[in-house]
Amino acid sequence: MSTQYQQTGEGKTPSKDYKGGKDIHDWDPEDATFWQSTGKAVASRNLWISIPSLLAGFAVWLYWGIITVQMLNLGFPYAKSELFSLMAIAGLTGATLRIPSSFFIRPFGGRNVIFFTTALLMIPAVGTGFALQDQNTPLWVFQCLALLSGLGGGNFASSMSNINFFYPKKQQGLALGLNAGLGNFGVTTMQIVVPLFMTFAIFGGEPMILQNTSGTLIGKIPAGTESFIHNAGFVWLLLLIPLAFAGWFGMNNLRADHVSPKIPNPVGAIAGMSGMLLVGFATAIFGLWLLLPEKVNGSGFGVPKEIVLLIVITLTVLALKMIPGSIGESLSRQYKIFGNKHTWVMSVIYTMTFGSFIGFAASFPLSIKVIFGYQHVMVDGVMNHDMANANGPSALMYAWMGPFIGALIRPVGGWVADKIGGALVTQICAAVMVGAALGVAYFMQLAYQSATPEEYFVPFFVLFLLLFAATGIGNGSTFRTISMVFNKEQAGPVLGWTSAVAAYGAFYIPKVLGEQIKLTTPENALVGFAVFYGVCLLVNWFFYLRKNGEFYNP
Repeated sequence: MSTQYQQTGEGKTPSKDYKGGKDIHDWDPEDATFWQSTGKAVASRNLWISIPSLLAGFAVWLYWGIITVQMLNLGFPYAKSELFSLMAIAGLTGATLRIPSSFFIRPFGGRNVIFFTTALLMIPAVGTGFALQDQNTPLWVFQCLALLSGLGGGNFASSMSNINFFYPKKQQGLALGLNAGLGNFGVTTMQIVVPLFMTFAIFGGEPMILQNTSGTLIGKIPAGTESFIHNAGFVWLLLLIPLAFAGWFGMNNLRADHVSPKIPNPVGAIAGMSGMLLVGFATAIFGLWLLLPEKVNGSGFGVPKEIVLLIVITLTVLALKMIPGSIGESLSRQYKIFGNKHTWVMSVIYTMTFGSFIGFAASFPLSIKVIFGYQHVMVDGVMNHDMANANGPSALMYAWMGPFIGALIRPVGGWVADKIGGALVTQICAAVMVGAALGVAYFMQLAYQSATPEEYFVPFFVLFLLLFAATGIGNGSTFRTISMVFNKEQAGPVLGWTSAVAAYGAFYIPKVLGEQIKLTTPENALVGFAVFYGVCLLVNWFFYLRKNGEFYNP
């Protein structure tokens, strides 16, 4: 089926060359003959390069959840609230960068986008490795690196938008579920790989000595053991370097009119993406400055986090729209999604599923450490939470299981939704999430008031795993609903936009948990989340499960 480009008075005629590294002009996956003969193989190749690239993005974005636990174990001179702030910074930046990334595919092409955004991850990975070699590294350096690691969070929006265009509607639920679900394994992969690689000197450097018990999925590591914490950054180069090459030589730009009809040369595409990412960085930095206290390099204004989120999102959208030239024109066409009320409805519902998954994945390890790794005893009439608990579970042994279950089951959610309907599956997940969140809150409260919190770890952990499973299934089913509600041009940007809004869970949940732990009431965070899940349950029913609704999607 391969032919060469031919010049015409209007430019190049559609190409029949579908090899990796080529631009494809003809693309109609809804054509059954084309799909079986050519499209399926091309789509699969792009999908299976996209998945590990997305996995690496999630790993670099969320590795602060593990790194901060080990920083506590090694005695880095930072307060628990300061360590939670690193996760919040990475979460806010990653979510904000998803906004420009949502609109990357049309002006720049999928191949260009995946290659560049994957290669960029090497910057925070290398920087983190060097910074972790010295306990005297200033807090602001780690804050800057957490900011840069948000690049990995932004990648999800462009990746999902890109893969959506490759598949016919009837297979989008499974394809997007595989891309997102296996990509989400970056969280689990990171939570397994980082603790293991910190145990030996694969990248050289001087070790640090554990002051508190640490661990891996294999078992506990006693205090006094050497730890090579800097490997937490350097290890990702082993994946990122070959993936950058695979993206460039193995993926395709789709030049069909409804995808990316006017792609500049690679240099122009990289320049355009860089400019849009800088907009996201600028607004995220401004939001963080408004939010953070002076002692951690913020303004000290104490602006409520909800208002900060609204400011950051609004400024980012408006600033991107002001970019001149072809980028602004492309965004104007894609911004039509904001006139569709279902864009906003799906943003709320997807925040329930993916927002919860990513937020809990970011905060789960440190939450286990803070709640179960310390004894909570009364000292001189004041509850003390700083006495190490020798019988407490190792966060690094258990934390990976939650994201693992959530990611593993995500494709199942897409597959089941393809069979029985996305909205129905989402409704069941919402009900389960309400119950599981309230259960976690109950046992969290008991543990944080006990000198032996480990007694409550098993029910807390099992209910949290159930919560992760429900978010994973709901992630897949929500994408199915999006593919049914929106046309093929809008579905891609909507997938990106909803994932951007939902990704603020990686900022909001660690921030709320950190605040409530500081107030000694961590259970209040989970109660609040349960209330939100209940609201989402009603919203989903009203718009997509009522038989007389606009989009009845059982």
